[in-house]
Amino acid sequence: MGLKIVMLGAPGAGKGTQAIRMAQEMGIPHISTGDIFRKNLREGTDLGKEVQKYLDSGALVPDQLTCDIVADRLVEEDCANGYILDGFPRSVPQAEMLTRFLKERGEAIDAAINIDVPDEEIVGRLSARRSDPETGAVYNLIFNPPPAEIAEKLIQREDDKPETVQTRLKTYHETTAPIIGFYEKLGVLKNIPGSNASPDEIYKRIMIILG
Repeated sequence: MGLKIVMLGAPGAGKGTQAIRMAQEMGIPHISTGDIFRKNLREGTDLGKEVQKYLDSGALVPDQLTCDIVADRLVEEDCANGYILDGFPRSVPQAEMLTRFLKERGEAIDAAINIDVPDEEIVGRLSARRSDPETGAVYNLIFNPPPAEIAEKLIQREDDKPETVQTRLKTYHETTAPIIGFYEKLGVLKNIPGSNASPDEIYKRIMIILG
């Protein structure tokens, strides 16, 4: 059996980047809830239609439905040797549901990796993101500067403006951060310092801690 990993961290901490790299190098699926939602919506599955109802009314997708969609994905064949969950669970009730679902199958999460970056650094990082309106490519003025010839046409998304980032962080601390304590109690939390470190350095730290 391969590792079953949950990625944790504030928006902009770099968990998605690390999850994709880890999944590629370990040969296990990277499971992003956003991707699963989009796939179900695109394919018009029963779960997708259910999600669409909530999206159309502007309501949040309920925890139970989110968990059902993830559970549906975790029983697929490619998950037999482990997987990396990115963007789920997003709240303690979701973490509890996931734990119950796995327990019924005689399984459990092996590691919850929390990339720990201070809020002020997150605001600086995300505020430095710029997008190419034509290609959708994303650059970062600090880590991954754009080529000089396209710098002028780049835009800053609403999501990445400092005041929006502060709001996203507030939601994260209220709803998602308590999951860190949940996995700590289960004895599977791995804290990775992510401050002032390159993606390569963070990746090395994760690999060392996973042994």
